[in-house]
Amino acid sequence: MTADVRATLDRAPMGRLQIAAIVLCVLLNALDGFDVLAISFASPGIAAEWGIDRAALGLVLSMELIGMAAGSIILGSVADRIGRRPTTLICLVIMALGMAAATFAGTVEELSAYRLFTGLGIGGMLACTNAMVAEFANARARSLAVAIMAAGYPMGAILGGSFASQLLVDGDWRDVFTFGAVITAMFLPVTFLLLPESIGFLVHKRPAGALARVNAILSRMGHDQVDALPDPDPAAPKAGFRQLFAPGLAKTTVVLTLAYFCHIMTFYFILKWIPKIVVDMGYAASAAGGVLVWANVGGLIGALLLSALSWRFPIRNLVIGAMLLSFVTVTIFGQGQSDIAMLAAVAAAAGFCTNAGVVGLYALIAQAFPTAVRASGTGFVIGFGRGGAAVGPILAGFLFSIDLGLASVGLAMACGSLLAAAMLLWLPKPAPVR
Repeated sequence: MTADVRATLDRAPMGRLQIAAIVLCVLLNALDGFDVLAISFASPGIAAEWGIDRAALGLVLSMELIGMAAGSIILGSVADRIGRRPTTLICLVIMALGMAAATFAGTVEELSAYRLFTGLGIGGMLACTNAMVAEFANARARSLAVAIMAAGYPMGAILGGSFASQLLVDGDWRDVFTFGAVITAMFLPVTFLLLPESIGFLVHKRPAGALARVNAILSRMGHDQVDALPDPDPAAPKAGFRQLFAPGLAKTTVVLTLAYFCHIMTFYFILKWIPKIVVDMGYAASAAGGVLVWANVGGLIGALLLSALSWRFPIRNLVIGAMLLSFVTVTIFGQGQSDIAMLAAVAAAAGFCTNAGVVGLYALIAQAFPTAVRASGTGFVIGFGRGGAAVGPILAGFLFSIDLGLASVGLAMACGSLLAAAMLLWLPKPAPVR
């Protein structure tokens, strides 16, 4: 084989190893989904045990989101320097330790610190899996594969949330974190044994033994081995954040970061505040967890539908449409409903639209950045964009604390999706992914 191995893999049908690696990344993102929302499922019990108000709870709910922002930026850059696989393993260790530590928290400050630490691993994991899926998929399936990977997030929230709701019936909120710590730890040996390094990373970075490692992975894929790696691309950017603002990438970086910031603010308002809002309406914590599960069921369906549509339609147009519908459904959620069934239905519709927008953004991010800065670019956009994730719950808590009603808060928080849709109209056309 004399051609660039990356171009060959782009054209060839995907084999078992590529599909298995993508499936594992989907499961790792599902793990992210549960670990992020563990605090949401636990929040009614935390508020009741420690007697904290909505404003203080909003800060606790945002701690791992702040950690995710830092983790995406820092560990995303690490993944471009040392590799996707070792960084993924580091993230799993951080997540498992953070979830376990949360069970020993005795104060709001301790729990906030543990959630901040856990968020570092969650944020880094998302940057790694987004880059790996883009690099394992062939050219035809790339957007679809990244969108399906992102669909793992609500999948994890649904499955984990169903277990969490059962744990809350007879146990307390700490059981949710114990469950999360055990499941996260179980993924460590699985990932170590089954997840290979990205060929795209090895070809670009050329660490010691890169050719042998590439050939070993090619053999597992069923492809012919290569005699030499392709010549380095002199036009390829070097790893580092400065390159994200070089000519050709600066506008893309800014537009995607701002769009992600605004839309994720709306997304996490729904995911973080549903349990507390439902409990305040007079329902049990287990019922509130059920409403959040339905929001994630809607999110999963939205993610899968957008994934399927991305096979035939431009991903940017799909994302803008999802964000406009997100504005509408979150506003309707803010109107309140007469019973728990209607609350669950509206929450599912809001989850459908908001998560479809998030999934589409991940696909856009994967298209936008070349291999050299893909994890850094993903980490930067998600990291600074996660500021919106942190701002969302805090801003909602503040608005509630000044006695604004749910309708006013819902409308205000829905505007994030509307702004994000407008920003994507300025997104430059992506270059071919390499």
